[in-house]
Amino acid sequence: MNGQPAAGGWRAALSVRWGHRFLAVLKKEFRQIGRDPLSLGLLIGVPSLLLLLYGYALTFDVKHIAVAVLDEDRTPASRAFLEALLENPYFDRTCALEDRRKGDALLLQGRVRSVIVVPRGFSTGLSRGERVVVQALVDGADATSAATVEGYLHALAERVTRVAQERTFAATGLAPLLPVVLVEPRIWFNPDLESGKFLVPGLIAMLLMLSCVIATSLSIVREKERQTLEQMMVSPLRPIEFVLGKTAPYVLIGLVTMVVILSVGYVFFDVAIRGSFLLLGVATLLFLVAALGMGVMISSSTHSQQIAFQVAVIATILPSFLLSGFIFPIRNMPVVIQAVTYLVPPRYFVSAIRGVILKDATFAMIWPNLAALLALGVFFNLVALRKTRKTL
Repeated sequence: MNGQPAAGGWRAALSVRWGHRFLAVLKKEFRQIGRDPLSLGLLIGVPSLLLLLYGYALTFDVKHIAVAVLDEDRTPASRAFLEALLENPYFDRTCALEDRRKGDALLLQGRVRSVIVVPRGFSTGLSRGERVVVQALVDGADATSAATVEGYLHALAERVTRVAQERTFAATGLAPLLPVVLVEPRIWFNPDLESGKFLVPGLIAMLLMLSCVIATSLSIVREKERQTLEQMMVSPLRPIEFVLGKTAPYVLIGLVTMVVILSVGYVFFDVAIRGSFLLLGVATLLFLVAALGMGVMISSSTHSQQIAFQVAVIATILPSFLLSGFIFPIRNMPVVIQAVTYLVPPRYFVSAIRGVILKDATFAMIWPNLAALLALGVFFNLVALRKTRKTL
């Protein structure tokens, strides 16, 4: 009976000592951050500035495409067709051509992206209900933009042709020969197909990953360079207390940064959060644990801030941009590359926050992503603890 209270008291004392040591490291890290307000401002402000820069620079919206026109028919019907085809934000009519050779020269010089040629007999064939071919020469040097231009032209030409047929046959009193089946698309989650609403969540993941990993990757190696780590080695400090004390301040900073970035995204890109703020906070917290664990792992494995910074940049920017599904769909990648993406935390965070922000996703919809973030966070932090144990 007497041994049990003694054991309980020993555990309580050990717990108190553990808490004191953890708080000591936590206070020390906060003091170091407070002594360098510029770095703190960079951690919070730079991601927001980069979000503005990338948010406006990166876009999939292809608009104001320079187009030259060669109207060989020169009839009211051909002019009405061209006006209906080009009077929109997607195309800018730059010039009217007299012959095809001039159009070839403009495409070669890159002054226009497309040349539209309306053939002779356009109005006659349209009035007879015949199939009329309008030629569109498209600059294919940029394959993505060329495919987008081609899609725009097909969709607009089909709509304009249908309206022209309706008017022509209505004037003659004949029934229009229109398709029996028409597709009426309804766009969910992003009705205006604004690329900003697709890109901003991915940018949030990339920038948050970059700032958190770089910040923590410099924390332990800074102690090595200042030779203050030797003092900790002779103290009763444990690796888990050291790692938690080093990362906890950056968890708070990361959450503040997330709030600032979301505010910037709402104000400048109209990206509103449709789903649960609590679920978004949980996803962010799990992502921060994984990102900060990676940073501590890098910091404990390197011996200078310069090397730690370079490794952190390489380990965050390229994987976050290329392997997270931020821009390039993962299912289109080779199988070997798809396997590598399972080790990239932004892969799961991008999917989770896109679901919460754009689709009002529930926990049941994104829990696999949250579980993956938790697993990666545990893995990175265990590796960091092992590396730190060899140091302390």
